[in-house]
Amino acid sequence: MQKILIVEDEPDIAELVSFNLQRAGFSTLTAHDGIAGLDRAWSEEPDLIILDLMLPGKDGFAVFKELRRDSRTSRTPVIMLTARAQTEDRIKGLEAGADDYLTKPFSPKELLLRTQAVLRRSADTPSPTRYACGKLTFDKNSLKCFLGKKSVDLTSIEFKLLLYLAERSGTPQSRGDLLRHVWGYSEDLYSRTLDTHMKRVRKKLGDYAGIVETVRGVGYCLRPPS
Repeated sequence: MQKILIVEDEPDIAELVSFNLQRAGFSTLTAHDGIAGLDRAWSEEPDLIILDLMLPGKDGFAVFKELRRDSRTSRTPVIMLTARAQTEDRIKGLEAGADDYLTKPFSPKELLLRTQAVLRRSADTPSPTRYACGKLTFDKNSLKCFLGKKSVDLTSIEFKLLLYLAERSGTPQSRGDLLRHVWGYSEDLYSRTLDTHMKRVRKKLGDYAGIVETVRGVGYCLRPPS
């Protein structure tokens, strides 16, 4: 049974979310502030975290950054919840590396569908489990990437982006295809989110940053390092 941690300071919302997820067959845990959320995430290591942004103690963005810095939760999928409806906040959440973002008020059915979709994407590990592209090697089980013998410290989203490009190396991939594959979105609104993650991937590739090319008017293309 998959385990989901709900970090939400409003008891009624936490109870509603927990009830609907349990009814769908998930096991749930709850925490009502940022610090308690981190403690439960690190001690329980859930399969997914539903994280409210407006939390006492530590806000959701601060909690998220700490989750990503810790090896126990660095690749745990996160859905952010917020009462903020502004587009900028949604983009900020996705740029930070969240797997999805939902604005309150939301229907329990929508949250359930998004939860299932994020878990499917997280578990989507095509065969074979290892893939090589020039000097890049991807381990799809552990979500680890190597450049030669050196490990490249990628987040799960960065790993998916780079692997998607590597598996189609030499062929330009559109922004829409990349957004759909990683986040499930295709709107131009989220192009900045894609660009931010690509910038981080290039930085982590160091001297090999140039293998990820921007294709003007299309998207990105990976030219395998020799």
